[in-house]
Amino acid sequence: MKDWLSRLYVQVFIAIILGGLIGYFLPDVGITLQPLADGFIKLIKMLLAPVIFGTIVVGVAKMGNLKEVGCIGVRALIYFEVLSTIALVIGLVVVNIMQPGAGMNIDASQVDGSAIAGYAKRAEAQPGFVGFLMDIIPTTMVDAFAKGAMLQIILISVLLGVALVQAGERGKPVVVVIDSLLDALFRIVAMVMRLAPIGAGAGIAFTISKYGFSTVWSLAYLMLGVYITSALFVVVVLDAVCTWTGFSLTKVLSYFKDEILITFGTCSTEAVMPRMMAKLERLGCEKSVVGLVLPTGYTFNADGTCIYLTMAAIFVAQATNTPLGIGDQLVVLGVLLLTSKGSAGVAGAGFVTLAATLSSIHTVPVAGLVLLLGVDRFMNEARAVTNLIGNAVATIAVAKWEGAFDRTKAEEVYRNRAAVAAEDVIPETEAGHALRRPAAVAP
Repeated sequence: MKDWLSRLYVQVFIAIILGGLIGYFLPDVGITLQPLADGFIKLIKMLLAPVIFGTIVVGVAKMGNLKEVGCIGVRALIYFEVLSTIALVIGLVVVNIMQPGAGMNIDASQVDGSAIAGYAKRAEAQPGFVGFLMDIIPTTMVDAFAKGAMLQIILISVLLGVALVQAGERGKPVVVVIDSLLDALFRIVAMVMRLAPIGAGAGIAFTISKYGFSTVWSLAYLMLGVYITSALFVVVVLDAVCTWTGFSLTKVLSYFKDEILITFGTCSTEAVMPRMMAKLERLGCEKSVVGLVLPTGYTFNADGTCIYLTMAAIFVAQATNTPLGIGDQLVVLGVLLLTSKGSAGVAGAGFVTLAATLSSIHTVPVAGLVLLLGVDRFMNEARAVTNLIGNAVATIAVAKWEGAFDRTKAEEVYRNRAAVAAEDVIPETEAGHALRRPAAVAP
């Protein structure tokens, strides 16, 4: 019993149930727990920049072949675009079949839009396509790390990794230092992850305390559609990718169950990114693939967010009796193909992206988004978990296509899941091997 309770996914599951009960029966207490959830996410986010930097630099430097780096990047981006488009189309088809907003007959001109003014302002501040590309280039290297700008950090990391490859023997000491630092960072991650049950439970308690179940029931049909569509995407589309590339989705879901539950509780995929990187390496994916594919996927491969965006946009049109023909819906789809790439792994980013989309097409009233405010947080869980699973599958798939996946390691991990302790998230770095090496036994 004690061994069972020591497992992280069990602790998180129990914390989520307790958080739900606190939020429902003691809402005044639940509303005060938000700092615990926010604090946990902040602890993880402070580690993201150095972990991503170290993983990419060491991965590229040890790869040696710069052509392979380019091939990984191109394959990953093509995969992201194809899967994101499929997710958007599926969401569009389902929302047209279900018609969750039909019959609501909301007069958009009578809706108080003050509640979404902040989201609309943030949406207007989002750069266009050219601005998005220019934002990938940081003002300074320090600025990129200070802001935690993921794409900027990836650019700096790739450039430094390439430079170290070109430096040859002179660059190896730098690689060793960064590799040792990376090992230390993952040990800090292991410490922080002990707080995951508190963060997940507090997140659920705050959500239920603030928004209540009454708001959920009023828009339950849309929520049901998002959850069902997300589940179908995972078990149909992502399972097809797994089958095509030769690995089991069921085993992947079982392996990452801790991270799935933490993401469900915190509504943030960033909360588990360092741990995902470590576990993907342990599973057999090469460090270079993990470092390039997973962080980039957090920006370019938000499958769950894509499903939500199309369903929410058309829902608002249906609820406000805004006529949208096939051509209009294709325009919405086309705009979402661009705006969805700006969604981040933090809670609430999807709502800002939706506001930016509706503002740019001028067809669906932006004020209609007020209908989603009460339940948006509850739909965050579905899209965040789908995003997480989608990026795990993407990383493994690209690794297998590149011949950078060790099947023997994967089978060993699956056979000995109990050995993958909740607190042990140190990847297979050279420093990690040295630290794990058992002491010599006296003769």
